[in-house]
Amino acid sequence: MKAGRNTYWPKGLPRTLELPKTSLYYNLEVAATRYPDKPAVVFYDSVLSYSELRQQVRALAGYLQLECGVCPGDRVALYSQNSPQYVIGYYAILRAQGVVVPINPMNLSEELKYCVSDSGARTALVSQELYGNAQPLLASGDLDHVIVHAYSDYLTAATDLAVPSAVTEPRQEHTDPGVILWRDVLSRELAPSAFTGEHDDLAIIGYTSGTTGHPKGCVHSHSTVMAAVAASAVWRGGSPAFSALAIAPLFHFLGMQGGMNGPIFNGATSVLMQRWDRDVAVKLIERHHVSLWSAPPSMIVDFFSNPDLANHDVSSLSKLMGGGAAMPEAISRKLAEEFNIVYNEAYGLTETAAFILGNPIERGKRQCLGIASFGVDARIVDPATFEDLPQGETGEIILHGPQVMLEYWNNAQATAKSILERDGKRFLRTGDLGYMDEEGYFFMVDRLKRMINASGFKVWPAEVESIMYGHPEIHEACVIAVPDPKRGETAKAMVVLKPTAPENLTEDDIIEWCKKHMAAYKVPTAVSIIDELPKSGTGKIMWRQLQEEARMEGANRA
Repeated sequence: MKAGRNTYWPKGLPRTLELPKTSLYYNLEVAATRYPDKPAVVFYDSVLSYSELRQQVRALAGYLQLECGVCPGDRVALYSQNSPQYVIGYYAILRAQGVVVPINPMNLSEELKYCVSDSGARTALVSQELYGNAQPLLASGDLDHVIVHAYSDYLTAATDLAVPSAVTEPRQEHTDPGVILWRDVLSRELAPSAFTGEHDDLAIIGYTSGTTGHPKGCVHSHSTVMAAVAASAVWRGGSPAFSALAIAPLFHFLGMQGGMNGPIFNGATSVLMQRWDRDVAVKLIERHHVSLWSAPPSMIVDFFSNPDLANHDVSSLSKLMGGGAAMPEAISRKLAEEFNIVYNEAYGLTETAAFILGNPIERGKRQCLGIASFGVDARIVDPATFEDLPQGETGEIILHGPQVMLEYWNNAQATAKSILERDGKRFLRTGDLGYMDEEGYFFMVDRLKRMINASGFKVWPAEVESIMYGHPEIHEACVIAVPDPKRGETAKAMVVLKPTAPENLTEDDIIEWCKKHMAAYKVPTAVSIIDELPKSGTGKIMWRQLQEEARMEGANRA
């Protein structure tokens, strides 16, 4: 596994990384053997040790095999919010040599039905507040077995934290055919068969959010997921001494890798949160000495805007990491100057099991995706011809590496559109536009589909948003494209103000500020001040929803 094309390489890191030819489950066995009494998971102050985690994983795996008939390669759906049961369920499916199908807990019955039917899952692990969405699939025969868990079963210690109501909800009994309670499954203590899984077996089918039509299932083996986990751990100096805050949803690869697989690979502790609450987060960081946190910029912005932060000791927090959107320059500067923390930006997708490009810890660049990590060949190409573009020119980012998915599940057409064969290598088309500087660092310009064409000028919303974060009264901003009779398209900014913003601040005031800080063709011609921006389960701002709503509003007025 050799390094990519970059001219700069992080100090102290090997140029090559030999990946272990083992399963993801093996990481848990190693951690539980080395650190049996160490906290593996902390859930609102309740602790599950590594030995307890392994024991419960084995019991659930035995039930999946012996009672649900799960055989090697069978898909099993995992439909839950962040919880100890999610971690146990994920590793139990792998221990049973099944394939994990993580499903967004925000999905309702029809969306759940599609993922279950497309993947061919016959068994599902479901949290009790979501069972109503899974129940019709049992009745229709789409599912044969549903194991229902109550989060409150794992609240084993008293806490003064504001615990979400879904977590404190008492366990409910279920009598529907095909349903069994998690507690009853574990009490059976069924032993799984001998583990014979290989590194190249299928491990995960992760469904994309689906911008058009149905979501696509990204197929990953143990090797592709392990490649991203191991590369991230070595790149960032992973250690058993770490304690990671896991608030990004575990169904998504950002949370799955940063909040679960990464800590287990390192023998570290995962401090789970189910819902974002900055007041709870600061107490957990202080109380459990959290040192590592992977999160989207929107969460980081909210956390460090908390006026109560000064009353807590968060000095243990030494590594902030994330991706999915560029960290605004003004926020990066605040982290460095006020908290002596560098936000380590990286880049990855569901198709790459997260980490594939990363900023060197000691020499990162702001608002930068990073350089190609171990064994990765990253290039900028013309999106029409796929020819390599010179340094500094904007084009589509394509990626070759050991963490790139195998294919889209049951979708050869989509696979063919997304995978390029170049120089004897398989490259993934990302759909992201960017450029590479003279040292091999990659910078995001925007999503290929997000560009605004204003009178022939290319306007990149991410760039405009980054500048707007420099406004002293703006908390969050999202720039979208709306139709314009003269320009074809124009930029509109949706803005959330800080609580301290003066009441007489108007949309026109913000537009005037923009005129002083960016080129005229980039200035939003309209601004809407709103209470909050819609966000996905992973904390990303849902710009497509805002753009579609704005266009429908414009069409209704026409």
